[in-house]
Amino acid sequence: MIELPEVMPAAVYQRPGEVVVEERSVPSPARGEVLVEVDHCGICGSDIHMLLDGWGDKPGRVAGHEFTGTIVALGDGVDGWSLGEVVVGGTAPTCGRCRRCLEGKPSQCENREGMMEGGHDGAFARYVLVQAAALLRLPDGLTSRRAALAEPMAVALHGITRSGVAPGDTVMVMGAGPIGALSIAALVARGIGPVTVVEPGERRQELARHLGAAEVIDPGELEKFPPWEPERVSERAVDVVLECSGKKAAMEAGFHQLRRGGTLVLVGAGIEQPTFDPNRFLLNELTVCGSYIYDQDGFEQALELLASDGFPTDLLIEADDVPLDRLSDALVGLAEGRYAGKVMVVPRLSEGVTVRPARSGRGQGEEGAR
Repeated sequence: MIELPEVMPAAVYQRPGEVVVEERSVPSPARGEVLVEVDHCGICGSDIHMLLDGWGDKPGRVAGHEFTGTIVALGDGVDGWSLGEVVVGGTAPTCGRCRRCLEGKPSQCENREGMMEGGHDGAFARYVLVQAAALLRLPDGLTSRRAALAEPMAVALHGITRSGVAPGDTVMVMGAGPIGALSIAALVARGIGPVTVVEPGERRQELARHLGAAEVIDPGELEKFPPWEPERVSERAVDVVLECSGKKAAMEAGFHQLRRGGTLVLVGAGIEQPTFDPNRFLLNELTVCGSYIYDQDGFEQALELLASDGFPTDLLIEADDVPLDRLSDALVGLAEGRYAGKVMVVPRLSEGVTVRPARSGRGQGEEGAR
């Protein structure tokens, strides 16, 4: 039995660009659930869209899904897990019965309800409720901090799977943010390439070089062709382009970097819609596809890769962790490209920052620490 507090700090979404720390009641696990004390939680690109840009997020929500932590409470009916085990959050189980699930493509489950998982609050808090079936154990030798890269690594690996890339193919990665950087590292580790990286930010350009990119260029160096030249091929043309930025201009530029028969995979999410020349599509037999969440064994592959000898995990994570009260600042920094690696949030507060107790010791407080 682990003694738990009644309340905990949590980073709560108020409105676009405003996340405050409030006191919340520590939840209790229902049947099939476990309560995890959070160790680290990475900031995802979707967190930027939801919390900074306000993509349909509701006030009062706690985000965060790239987490590791320790099991501190078990709900009824939970077998195979023990208090004190260190775990990483995995993918929520899909329906398992639709055509796509039976084909081993859970990312295309026909019974999922929406783009983002609903239900419980996320892991930008001291504790998080999780379905027991969605947890995985850490491989030997992999720290909890490094293992928090498992979810974004699974996303990157699914993009590579969707591309159909194979040894001998040339690859271009558009955007060297967290998913782009993980994609570069995974491609290099698998011996696929050479890999060209397109990135405007100096820090991320430097990271891409350290990760093994053969060439790193600015977006302004890319060729784009007018519609009356649909068969003209770029001098830098590659077999596969992984678009990881979610930017309209990058999607369109990436499309122009494909050699005949090439594939553009849209990994990054964005609001602005790109335009592709149908004649270039047709005459060069190009493929454009989307990549959503994970392969069926994506988390297992991700953890194995992160734990492998020589994999540059430390390069992929920012050196300093971010406390809950600095989450808003970190979101802005990521959006502006001031961070090169993955930013990890820890469930504590900066020195001197306090949280007003919730009324009657339950629920959210009237005010939070900004």
